[in-house]
Amino acid sequence: MLKDKTILITGSSSGIGAATARLAKEYGANVIVHGKTDSPELNAITKELGAEKIVCDVVDQAAVQSEVDRIIGKVKKIDALVNCAGISIRQKFLESTDESWLEIFKVNVLGTKHFCQSVIPEMQKNKHGRIVNIASIRAFCSTSGRPAYSASKAVVMNLTSVLAKEFAPEIAVNAVAPGFTETDMAKTWDDVVWQQVKTALLNRAAQPKEIAEAILFLASDKASFITGQTILVDGGYSISGK
Repeated sequence: MLKDKTILITGSSSGIGAATARLAKEYGANVIVHGKTDSPELNAITKELGAEKIVCDVVDQAAVQSEVDRIIGKVKKIDALVNCAGISIRQKFLESTDESWLEIFKVNVLGTKHFCQSVIPEMQKNKHGRIVNIASIRAFCSTSGRPAYSASKAVVMNLTSVLAKEFAPEIAVNAVAPGFTETDMAKTWDDVVWQQVKTALLNRAAQPKEIAEAILFLASDKASFITGQTILVDGGYSISGK
């Protein structure tokens, strides 16, 4: 599905990003992984996949541009960009601070912006590209306790449609909005969260690879007539009515 395509996946040292990197390799892609720091986890997946890697804080636009320029000098092109890097902080609205809101928006929104701004000019040169942003079910149905996260993912969903309009027809831009997914964060879920998980029509959380399948479909030419969309991958949670 992605044979000989070069795909850059941010936030790919763990979770959905790592699952997407592994699956992209299975599908024949040349993978570029990314991490905020040169961590043991990032080095392990780099070695496992025989991948190129870039290291930078997504919040630092100059560092993002420098790393993207460097890697393009090596690989010559980027066919697809997947923006998986993101953070979430649990705070009730009245207890939330400007600092926590800004931290979340800098990573989730500006991080996506920075990588898109760095990669899109190269895609324009090649007259072809695929971008997949990671939104969240919380962009559709927010939850108490994570107001800034929910708001930031709604911005990512809106930004996706804006970019799709601006850069059509050469570049297709879509997003995936995962529901509950069994990443490392699931280890922190209490009984209340697991009760929510089980209200999904499929009665379970997703595995990271299941989200990766949707991401890579949108990153591939199989999704050649899809742009400006945010695809919910939530096991029916949002329509369960429970």
